Amino acid sequence: MEEAPQRKHIIMLPYMAQGHLIPFLELAYNMLHHNHNLNITIVNTPLNITNLRSAIANRPSPPSQIHLKPLPFNSTDHGLPPNSENTNGLSASQIMQLLKASVTLEAPFRQFISEVVSSEGTSMVCIISDVLMGWGIFVAKSFGVFSYSFTASGAYGSAAFVSISQNLPHRNMADGGTYDEFHVPGFPETCRFKITDVAQPIRDFDGKDEFSRLFKSKSSMNHESKGLLCNTVEEIEVLGLEVLRNYRKIPVWCVGPLIPPKMLTKNLGSDTSSGVTSQRSGKQLGIQPEKCFEWLDSHASRTVLYISFGSENTISETQMIDLAKGLEESKKPFIWVVRPPFGFDPKGDFRPEWLPFGFVDRVKKQGLVVYGWAPQLEILCHRSIGAFLSHCGWNSVFESLSQGVPLIGWPLGSEQGYNAKMLVEEMGVCVVLARWLDSRITKEEISRVINVVLDKSVGRKGDLMRKKATEAGELIRAAVEINKGSSYNALNDFLTRCFSN
Repeated sequence: MEEAPQRKHIIMLPYMAQGHLIPFLELAYNMLHHNHNLNITIVNTPLNITNLRSAIANRPSPPSQIHLKPLPFNSTDHGLPPNSENTNGLSASQIMQLLKASVTLEAPFRQFISEVVSSEGTSMVCIISDVLMGWGIFVAKSFGVFSYSFTASGAYGSAAFVSISQNLPHRNMADGGTYDEFHVPGFPETCRFKITDVAQPIRDFDGKDEFSRLFKSKSSMNHESKGLLCNTVEEIEVLGLEVLRNYRKIPVWCVGPLIPPKMLTKNLGSDTSSGVTSQRSGKQLGIQPEKCFEWLDSHASRTVLYISFGSENTISETQMIDLAKGLEESKKPFIWVVRPPFGFDPKGDFRPEWLPFGFVDRVKKQGLVVYGWAPQLEILCHRSIGAFLSHCGWNSVFESLSQGVPLIGWPLGSEQGYNAKMLVEEMGVCVVLARWLDSRITKEEISRVINVVLDKSVGRKGDLMRKKATEAGELIRAAVEINKGSSYNALNDFLTRCFSN
């Protein structure tokens, strides 16, 4: 009897953040859909591996080819709170510290790769490293195995993040205390950025401080990879991909959207069935899905605003009160996922004083306040959702646009300001309400923006944004069509080439 051919082995090294771990997991599923003759191992810290195990268990028929490998990591050894193995709930300075601490995973990762190569051979192994874990590329090179980078962000945001953090162009444009627009190397001269597009930690980089040197070092490591996998779609990021490819000078495969296929095959705006339990994050939901969808079912098509700032971000106590007042003023139905405001224990109980007195009781008929976690993608799939007030993290952006839902932007960190800029200027699917943690906005302005985006009057701004979001959704779904879609074919091409020189 003929022996079954040895399976090739792809080892994945995500960064320690929810917005990176889940796209890596989706990429693993997608690769197995394309090629069943693979073994895939996702490597990370023990707590993140536990969360991934829960996320896999919540999916139907977990594939036997996906393996999880924990590496030893103790957050308190690095001046971080106990069990801080991902960015969830950490301050900006602590996130920087976690990024620095991630380098300590190199030694146990190297030992793991040594064991795999010894038993399987170099030609059968390929490593895909997060762009923030670029040292994985050097580990791969030292063993003579194939290595590639992966960015969970879009092309535009990735290119802007790398160029600005490396070149610091905003440091040279202060003039008499006022800030002008500045040019970012790699982008067309006509594409100008503002200081308000840049997250505060990056604004403070001067090229000599510890963290700007760390970012520059991590970015340069990725130039050594054989290519870059990008969580985007060729047809919706034309400018971003042109800049990224010119800047990186390595092959770029667009493999997005990294969203469960069943969510992309739904008819746009169709009802989401009750009892949905798809928990990609492995987190405990703050509301029973049945209750959530029963509430959504009671509202007309495209009338509800969904509000969430992602798994890692939150707004200040003052901003939370301002937003609550604006929501009430708008009189529009909403679902708001709330977590403790910035500066408080993100895992602690939500306090009534963080919202206006009597707010939850007054808006019982208007809105649904969810504490902690909600089934976001399933909510966005529901026909009643008309807009998404979001931090503009790339996963949230893709989930929203895949369902033709326009955005109200409130970037809070990382590359989110660049994403918001692209969504407004390149795609026309977003209005920016506020930026960062120092914004103050009136309830009247919040109400005005909400009403503009949810306005369904033909020819008005909200209607035009919705049409453009719908067009983007069609392109996103077309990209994953079997044998035809650009992302489907790009992933096929990558899997064909990734074990060859």
